[in-house]
Parts: sequence; structure tokens; C-alpha cells
Amino acid sequence: MVSAATWIRYVVSKLEYSASVGWKNYKGGQITDRELGDTIWKNFFQGKLTFMHFNKGEEMAPTLGAQGGTLLVRKIPWVDPTKVFVGDVVVLKDPVKSDDYLVRRLAAVEGYEMVSTDEKDEPFVLEKDQCWVLADNENVKPKQEAKDSRTFGPVSLTDIVGRAIYCLRTAVDHGPVNNSNFSVQKDSPVLEVELDVDEMARSHKA
Repeated sequence: MVSAATWIRYVVSKLEYSASVGWKNYKGGQITDRELGDTIWKNFFQGKLTFMHFNKGEEMAPTLGAQGGTLLVRKIPWVDPTKVFVGDVVVLKDPVKSDDYLVRRLAAVEGYEMVSTDEKDEPFVLEKDQCWVLADNENVKPKQEAKDSRTFGPVSLTDIVGRAIYCLRTAVDHGPVNNSNFSVQKDSPVLEVELDVDEMARSHKA
């Protein structure tokens, strides 16, 4: 049973999301100022704050399982350093294959100085709207198998589409994703209201 306090926090989150989607579409020229209000309310009453995504591969093991898993992902339509935080597991557009998506952990954001363990690489500072993402699996080769920023460099925050908040590895092995403390608090009402483990199990591809 979801508490009244949780429902209030969920409604506030949904209103913020709906406003972000409407503003993003308005700024992008996809809707007019007259359509802005309708878009906000349509997303508020009909839209969900999450979607399911199947992640395959071992790059994020053990967080997401050696064979990947089905993720419940919180949508983030307008990404900036106040929406995602270092330590979050994020879903982003693949910098190499634009039609694909990667799941990686956010390791650094704009303003961070990046220093390589390889003395041949010069230190540098992440520029505005840039971030650095890494695979969790320490057993994969960094520049050959990890397929993260050690291979393709910094990525734009705008390439992030959401934050993974729950992972189903198998029907009996599932639970919340280990994100930053701040994100866990922000996502808790969304998780309580929209999580449906049975639906995730039906969609699971393993």
C-alpha cells in the first residue's frame, strides 16, 4: 500500500516531468505556445515516468548481472547536473551506434579534472555539459571490452535518456539499482508507484 506522502511526492515528480517534456518540445520548435499547456497536462495524466529496457552484456556486472537484465528506467527528458549525479547508473545513446543504447555508471560531470593512469595521457577538465561514464565490471579490459569513456571519451549529458532504478536479472534475482544517495531519495516514490515486477518478468528476455 502506497502512503499518501509517497503519492504526493510522486505527483510532484510527475508534474516536474510533464513540464520538462513540454518545455523541451516547445524550445525545440515541435509545439507552439498554445499547445504547451495541453502537452504538459497530457503527459501528466497519461504518461508514465518510467520505461523498461533490456540490457545485454557483462560490462555492468555484477550490478546488472553477468548476462545483463531487464531494467526499470526513470525518464529524464531534460538532463543537467541537477538531474543526474555521479554514481548513477544511466541509460544513454551509444556514441558509436546512434540507434543503440548503453547502460553505464556516471563517473564524472562538467568541471571534473580527469587524470589517466597512463602517463602518456594528458590530464584534462570536462567541459560544460560533458560527462564521463564507466562500466562496472572490473574484469573486462578497459579499452577493448568495456565500451565506455575510456574508449570513446567524454559524452554529452544530453545523450542520457534515463536512470536505471530497478533491475530484474532473473525471476528470483531482482532489486533496486545502487545509485547515488540523492537519486535514490528522488526516485523512491516513482519506484513505489510504478514498479511491477510481474510485468518486468514477462518482458524479460533471458
